[in-house]
Amino acid sequence: MDHGHPSKVLLTSGREVGGVTSFAEGLGTGFIELGIPVEIVSPSRIFRHWRELRNPRILKILSTSAIFAASIARRAICVAHGFPCAAHQGWPNTLAKLASYRLATASRGAQLVPVSDYAALHLRFIFDLRVDAVIHNPVYPLFLENQPERDTPRQAIIFVGRLHQSKNVDRLLPAMRDVLDENAGLRAWIVGEGPMRSELERIAAGDERIEFVGALAPAQVRERLRQSRVFVSACPHEALGIAYIEALSQGCAVAMPASGGGLEIAPELVGNGIQLFPITVPREAVASALRKALLATPKAVSLAAYSPRAVAEAYLAVDARFSAQGKFYGEVGW
Repeated sequence: MDHGHPSKVLLTSGREVGGVTSFAEGLGTGFIELGIPVEIVSPSRIFRHWRELRNPRILKILSTSAIFAASIARRAICVAHGFPCAAHQGWPNTLAKLASYRLATASRGAQLVPVSDYAALHLRFIFDLRVDAVIHNPVYPLFLENQPERDTPRQAIIFVGRLHQSKNVDRLLPAMRDVLDENAGLRAWIVGEGPMRSELERIAAGDERIEFVGALAPAQVRERLRQSRVFVSACPHEALGIAYIEALSQGCAVAMPASGGGLEIAPELVGNGIQLFPITVPREAVASALRKALLATPKAVSLAAYSPRAVAEAYLAVDARFSAQGKFYGEVGW
């Protein structure tokens, strides 16, 4: 039975500060622009919304542990923000995540949607999971606003993300320092918080050119990006990398590993505005990529597909296809 556009969207978030929460807030903005009411709830509280989970007129978009609610939900889309990784998540969390994805594909009222073809590839070929569609993440609307003209030059290399072992920031810092030594007046900003902050500050060894600025609000991140020449990341298994999109939107060049969902964002910029280095993150190769990125002239890239409204419309299209069929529509082609 086709229920038409949903009367409401129930979205689940993640940590108070983190990518899943940003995803929920950004996507919620898109649905509101389309005139559809939105409620964002914590995954830990999702089962308190029993009636809404069972209501076929309400679209549920479930992330992280909330995907377990797919077992009772009707008209749900379960979002895979990555793929299970025991090395960084530990076996208990990995098995729990895999179990939730399998539950989503086994539930008649739910679909599984990863945020990139890279993530979908792993889910399908490594974990043998059905993938119903791929929908990229949205960016905050403020990153899509026109930039004011600036008189001050860009004088920073910037990293934005969680300070976790999986991000390999400890391997970036030596290469960043090499490039700082070669460019007078250049600075490095490390934006974010996480369990590795103390270790990273030890590696930086009090170098005043390397500033740990902590977690920032989106508007503050945007301002830092507008003052930066290069955004750098070293996570080779980034599911998509919304921070890449934010950096490109603010005129930064990008230096990144030759792996991950970030390669899907703007492949036409690889070799100029996007510089790649090996996934082993060797110091000299990272430094070389940073040097080239500093000399690059980033070209404008269309980010319309990442606007909250466009991404919300993509979710509605997947939902409409599913609702019209009254069953799973099948696998995507590879």
